[in-house]
Amino acid sequence: MAKQPQHISPLKNFFAGGFGGVCLVFAGHPLDTIKVRLQTQPKAGPGQQQLYSGTFDCFRKTLMKEGLKGLYKGMAAPIVGVTPMFAVCFFGFGLGKKLQQKSPDDILSYPQLFAAGMLSGVFTTAIMAPGERIKCLLQIQAASGEVKYAGPVDCVKQLYRESGMRGIYKGTVLTLMRDVPASGMYFMTYEWLKNILTPEGRSPNELSVPSILFAGGMAGIFNWAVAIPPDVLKSRFQTAPEGKYPNGFRDVLRELIREEGIGSLYKGFTAVMLRAFPANAACFLGFEVAMKFLNWIAPNL
Repeated sequence: MAKQPQHISPLKNFFAGGFGGVCLVFAGHPLDTIKVRLQTQPKAGPGQQQLYSGTFDCFRKTLMKEGLKGLYKGMAAPIVGVTPMFAVCFFGFGLGKKLQQKSPDDILSYPQLFAAGMLSGVFTTAIMAPGERIKCLLQIQAASGEVKYAGPVDCVKQLYRESGMRGIYKGTVLTLMRDVPASGMYFMTYEWLKNILTPEGRSPNELSVPSILFAGGMAGIFNWAVAIPPDVLKSRFQTAPEGKYPNGFRDVLRELIREEGIGSLYKGFTAVMLRAFPANAACFLGFEVAMKFLNWIAPNL
C-alpha cells in the first residue's frame, strides 16, 4: 500500500507540475527530435540505404548538418504547451487521488494510483494532441530540408486554413490511446518507488535528491515501455499527408506491420529510453522542488 500525503492541493500540483514539465523539455527534447525522425523516416528503396541506421547515426547526422540547434528544432511548441500540460497532468493525478479518498487519511492502493494516473492522461490530451502534431511536423521538415512552416504559429495557421480544427487535432484518439495507460503506469511507478526508497519511519516527502531522480527516471522508463507502440502510430499518422490513412490508426498499423514487421512498432526505442530517464528524473525533481517551495511560501494553500 502507498502512503499518500494527507492534504492534496490541486493548485500547488498545478504550478509544481508546470515547472516539472519545463525541466522535462529542456532535458529531453534533443532525444525526442531523434525519436520522431527515426519513427517517421521513409522505408529505403531497393539498393538504397536508410537515411538513419539508428539512434547514434541520427544524432551524429543531425549535429553535423544542423548543429546543436537542430536537436532543439520544434521545441517552442512543447515549451508553450508543456507548462499547462504538465500542470494539468499533475492536477489530474491529484484530483484522481482525491476522488478515490473517502477521507484525507485514506491510503490508496496501487491500482487506485494507476486509475488516478489514467485520469491525468485524459486531462492532458486536449493540450497534448495539437502540441504533438505541430512538434512532429516541425521536426520532420527540418530533417527533409523542405521548409513548409516558418515556425509553430505559422504551422497552426496553415493547418487551420487547410483543414480547420480537425487538422490541428489530428491524432487525438491515438494520443489518448498512448497517454491514458502510460500515465497510469507513470504515476503508479513513481509512487511505488518512492515508497520502496523511503527509509522506515520516514515520509516519502523527505526523500533525497538521488532517490527522487531515480524514482522519476524509472517512472519515465515504465511510462514509455507502455507508450511506444501507440506513439509510433501517432507520429506516422500526424505527419502523413491528408487522406493517406482514411481509416485512421488501423491503416497505419496495417501498413507498418505489412512493410516492416512487428518490430516497427518499437522504432526509436533506444532514443526513447535514453531520453526517458534523464527527462523524467528532471521533471519529478522540478515538481518536488517547486512543491517544497510552494509549501514554504503558502503552507495553508
